[in-house]
Amino acid sequence: MLTPPDPPPRSTLGELHRRRVRMMLRVGSALLVVLGVGWGLFFIQKGAWAIVVADAVMLWVGITIAVLTYRKRTRIAFFLLVGSMFVLICAMSLLLDIPTAQVPRSTHHFLLVLAVASLLFLRDDRALLRYAVTGACFAAFVVLASTNLGIDSVYALPDSMRWGGTWVNNTFSAIGVYSLMHILIADLAEHSSMEIDLRKGLVRGEFFLVYQPQVTSQGQVTGAEALLRWRHPKLGLVPPDEFIPLAEQTGLILPLGSWVLGTACTQLVAWSGQVGMAGLTLSVNVSVHQFRQPDFVQQVQSVMDRTGVRAQQLKLELTESSLAHDMEDIILKMEKLKALGVGFSLDDFGTGYSSLNYLKRLPLDQLKIDQSFVRDVLTDPNDAAIACMVIGLGKSLHFTVIAEGVETEGQRAFLVQNDCHRFQGYLFSKPVPSEQFAEYFLKHTAASHV
Repeated sequence: MLTPPDPPPRSTLGELHRRRVRMMLRVGSALLVVLGVGWGLFFIQKGAWAIVVADAVMLWVGITIAVLTYRKRTRIAFFLLVGSMFVLICAMSLLLDIPTAQVPRSTHHFLLVLAVASLLFLRDDRALLRYAVTGACFAAFVVLASTNLGIDSVYALPDSMRWGGTWVNNTFSAIGVYSLMHILIADLAEHSSMEIDLRKGLVRGEFFLVYQPQVTSQGQVTGAEALLRWRHPKLGLVPPDEFIPLAEQTGLILPLGSWVLGTACTQLVAWSGQVGMAGLTLSVNVSVHQFRQPDFVQQVQSVMDRTGVRAQQLKLELTESSLAHDMEDIILKMEKLKALGVGFSLDDFGTGYSSLNYLKRLPLDQLKIDQSFVRDVLTDPNDAAIACMVIGLGKSLHFTVIAEGVETEGQRAFLVQNDCHRFQGYLFSKPVPSEQFAEYFLKHTAASHV
């Protein structure tokens, strides 16, 4: 039965940033519309129809960006904005705003605004993309600011007109840079504030675990995945994709991950003492930063000794992206833990870049089909093909395959038809507190024996 999702959290650091980005895109689209209309009317009077066509394109781009932003297609809107503005600024600087001894060029100053906007929007993207876009803006600015490059044509504006435009361009570009720097500083302040709140949250006990059942196609509950949640005193429930990356950046993932492992093992021991629950397994996500600790194996063994958990019931989950670095060290530690009886699952499989050669060397027990492929498995042939590939690969390597993010009966039926018989998702249960999980287990265990 499909369980309704958790209520949406209040505004968090990430949501505030996204709102600012959308505001930035709206301002950019408005600027393009105003420039397109203004310059278009001006050059219609001059009879410069080639530039009028360019102004019409500018107007269309501005409207398109506004529509994309309204539909929250911000990434497409951003690259359309940056690409069109970059071409527009360079073209205007070379064709219209040719510097003279009396009046310097000023249009190129908007390239600085574009560079800062790119840093703001691409802050969480790959460094290569972020620095390539901003670097192109800065390089073009340096060239146009340091030379008298220009194309003499009938479209070049006279100094009498450019003099007033210089004041306007310099004023608005300064306002643009100031506004974007204000956003960057606000993001940094909120980032620092959230880091402080993370540290306090650990001390105050604001973090807790919920458990999502893992079931078979016959309805048998075989285990659960422990998922971390944070109830912020002011923000309410903060999404994991907001605070987990921050915890990794600041190193707080180490004490947080240690707490998760200890709490999950304690809960697993408590369940094992209840009738019928002794065979449950519990999956715990482990950060790559934890795995890189020289004494990680000793940390896990210490937790198992302290809590009394059976190693065969504990399953550590790694993400595919965590295998990108220190593969040999990760394999060595996995083999040591495997010798103790601990199981391993590879989460988000298919979303990263791990080599199949490494995959066959990893002492894994389970592959998880990422929910991004399961979501559209009935409508997207590519996702369906990837899901089938993961199932076939897992079977050939003698791994258990489990699909996460299963939300509809149609998705479950497709997976069963393609020989995947273990599932996790809202079709069966949302992540729930330990008491509700025990009730769910007992209810469905009794039903599966009827």
